[in-house]
Amino acid sequence: MPVLAFWFDFASTYSWLAALRIEDLAEAAEVDIKWTPFLLGPIFKAQGWETSPFNLYPAKGRYMWRDLERLAGAEGLELKRPASFPQFALTATRVGVAARNEPWLPEFCSALFFREFCEGGDITGDDAVAAALAAAGVEAAPWLARARDEAVKQALRERGEEAQRLGIFGAPSFVTEDGELFWGNDRLEAALGWTRGQR
Repeated sequence: MPVLAFWFDFASTYSWLAALRIEDLAEAAEVDIKWTPFLLGPIFKAQGWETSPFNLYPAKGRYMWRDLERLAGAEGLELKRPASFPQFALTATRVGVAARNEPWLPEFCSALFFREFCEGGDITGDDAVAAALAAAGVEAAPWLARARDEAVKQALRERGEEAQRLGIFGAPSFVTEDGELFWGNDRLEAALGWTRGQR
């Protein structure tokens, strides 16, 4: 079965929307999804940005939040804007990297996104990560410990370097097995089609 890599940052609003849709769409398209959390911060810094472009450009930010309300409403959800944006979910991202081959990774990621944008909650602390692990049916303590392992920290740095090599500049991004890059929640269907050989 063909594979599509789903690159996302837990702070990314449009990654939340893609995470809501991707598994059902991929199943229908007969495509496997490789959930690939990473940190956008270093990529933004390389562009001279110290925070999200939605914070740097207020008009763009206002549009984004209203756009999210509309899109979430179409999915039957109510957006609840977190008090802090963007959230630096370092521990959660490290857990996601450490769990790259675990079948529960999508459930873990989805639980974090739900807490952040459906409940307006904070996802930066260990308690939030532990709750998402529990929601995925996983014992939290071993994975929180792995998030502090030097090998996992290095793997996260290498993932960020890989993102830059692939030309990723934002999230969500989708990368096909032949290296084609698609950016944005609204490009998910096109990415799945390309993965299926539709040109």
